[in-house]
Amino acid sequence: MDTDAITRPLEAVPTTAVKTVDYKARGFHLEVSVSPQHLRDVVTVLDRTGFFIETITGVDWLGEKAALRKEAEAAAAAKAKAAAAKAAKAAEEASAEVSTEESPAPKAEKAPAPVAAPEAPKQPEVPQTDDLEAVYDFNRYDTLFRVAVRVRVPRDTPEIPTISEIYPAAHWHEREARDFFGFTFAGHPYMVPLLLPEDADFHPLRKDFTA
Repeated sequence: MDTDAITRPLEAVPTTAVKTVDYKARGFHLEVSVSPQHLRDVVTVLDRTGFFIETITGVDWLGEKAALRKEAEAAAAAKAKAAAAKAAKAAEEASAEVSTEESPAPKAEKAPAPVAAPEAPKQPEVPQTDDLEAVYDFNRYDTLFRVAVRVRVPRDTPEIPTISEIYPAAHWHEREARDFFGFTFAGHPYMVPLLLPEDADFHPLRKDFTA
């Protein structure tokens, strides 16, 4: 299959990142990341190029931002420590250089030139809200060629436009993803629970779900 024939129109969609991956290692051939605003554009490209939808699932990234902040703080602390050590060494070398200077007449000892203190490293900005990620799996009937489309949304406002008008089979896939992860598929014609009780106010595949 001509991979370029698929990647070129996908890459033309704004906010889209397309990456070829190892099928044996990942289970799909292309990984596409896109914003919710342009999801339907990506899905339309796949529909026009002969793909069908296999499933819609999700990933709960709860705790990701805290982990990123921790890593950023550790990296900043290590950088500051290295800068301080470098400044201390420079001051020591400057002091040693002054003490070994020869002078024809006794003079007052010259103080070493001050070494500027290193600037405190800027803390990387890390978003405070964790994400939910919707993952759409597509494939072809004529040849095995799987595409994973990933859409990230804030965990507290996980709204994504429905694709049920493009792929009617997505109608119940979106309802299932809503049940399990709490996505809101804007424009879906019948967004009621598929597998959970109608009065369910929980989403069992979120990391903070407790039975």
